[in-house]
Amino acid sequence: MDNTGYTPEEPIAAIATALAPSALGIVRASGRGCIALLAKIFSRPKALLEAGGNTIVYGWIVDGDERIDEVLVSVFKAPKSFTGEEMAEISCHGGVSVVTAVYSLLLRSGFRQAERGEFTFRAYINGKTDLTKAEAVREIIDSKTDASRSHAAGRLAGNLYGTIDSVKKLIVETIADIEVEIEYPEDEENIADSFDDTKLRRAEKSLSDLASSWKSEKIYQDGARVVLCGKTNAGKSSLFNSLLKEDRAIVSDIEGTTRDFIESWIDFDGIPARLFDTAGLRETEDVIEARGVEITKDLSAEADLILYLVDSTVGLTDEDSAFINAHGEKKPPVPLILVFTKSDSESSSTKSTKSANSTNSVSENPAQNLRVENSVSISSKTGEGIAELCSLVKTALSKSAETDRNQTGLGSERQKVSVEEALESVRHALSLTKDFALDAVVQDLEDSLDALGAVTGEITPDDILGSIFSRFCVGK
Repeated sequence: MDNTGYTPEEPIAAIATALAPSALGIVRASGRGCIALLAKIFSRPKALLEAGGNTIVYGWIVDGDERIDEVLVSVFKAPKSFTGEEMAEISCHGGVSVVTAVYSLLLRSGFRQAERGEFTFRAYINGKTDLTKAEAVREIIDSKTDASRSHAAGRLAGNLYGTIDSVKKLIVETIADIEVEIEYPEDEENIADSFDDTKLRRAEKSLSDLASSWKSEKIYQDGARVVLCGKTNAGKSSLFNSLLKEDRAIVSDIEGTTRDFIESWIDFDGIPARLFDTAGLRETEDVIEARGVEITKDLSAEADLILYLVDSTVGLTDEDSAFINAHGEKKPPVPLILVFTKSDSESSSTKSTKSANSTNSVSENPAQNLRVENSVSISSKTGEGIAELCSLVKTALSKSAETDRNQTGLGSERQKVSVEEALESVRHALSLTKDFALDAVVQDLEDSLDALGAVTGEITPDDILGSIFSRFCVGK
């Protein structure tokens, strides 16, 4: 969002609910004099103008002599509103035609169309929120699981801001202690030796914990990439449908039915994931299918977790073993769960433990000699083993998302970069305390405060603000 293209107190309006048939629709307005403007198209203008903050007024939205809709107007007076400005929210009936008619009338009556995220931007510039809470608003809107929402809600409640603020206080107190040492040294020849770095060590620990939290939080925000792959007719599409509990992929006994990938979001007990059903791995002269095989390999290389499917009625082949071991040799290796499908088949119990190209048993556990940590037998038809597979998936993904749920976590890549800059400055300051003048330490600590100020928005360039708020929806 180009925040230089408008006057912050200008009256703005936006549709705040989905533009689809529903019981209610909400049109928001904010800015200086917005209630007076709204009163001109309200059936009870005096009641609206005299209404106190945090009250609701009943009436009609009218266009001259024409009644548009029967509404309730929620009135908010500055500074006690979301934006910190005068605000009104019109609750009307949720028909698409009704909502757009009310909104269009506002635009014709002196309101400007709100930009993406402009309401939250105004809340930020008016001191009603900081950037960590503003970004948490977008996270909640975009959250795909209850766990994702819960993590974002913690940041919206201020736990990240509180942690950053406590670290800043430790750094400020350390700077104050250093200033005292510089101004009133007991031993001018060895000032640094008298410096107590306890508070700075605590700040370093807190910043280190924050920086490391992004790895886990990123999984909850962006979702993991879980790829189903294996040879043709291994049961990938059947498992895809079974996990989603709907028929999304075409299932057929004909090899090469799936020629391209399809994907869908899925919730693995709180961890959001994009689940990919891919083309079967095999040599083929069909140009389209061959391209699908290449895409499967590319998706597997970029996956957070691979579910490699083997038809238990056929058994583990040399091609299966080669693919699995090749991924195990990658640095870092791609986590992989070996899934034996069609366990409901009468012939699965014997062939699943043998190689299709060998008369000798691979082992009692066919995954034993492969570079995999876990294997499971399932039946997409009966549901056998699906719960165990989901548990294994959650455990595998949780290894990259290990975090204490009560611990504060970062909410964006931007925050991570700034926290790491602050951590680097604090660590550099600690390295200087024994061998350099404390003036140099103060400079590092001031740099760390600037970096932390960028996290909360006290010090943030306009282009960064534009990037943050442009990703919001209109009306938020």
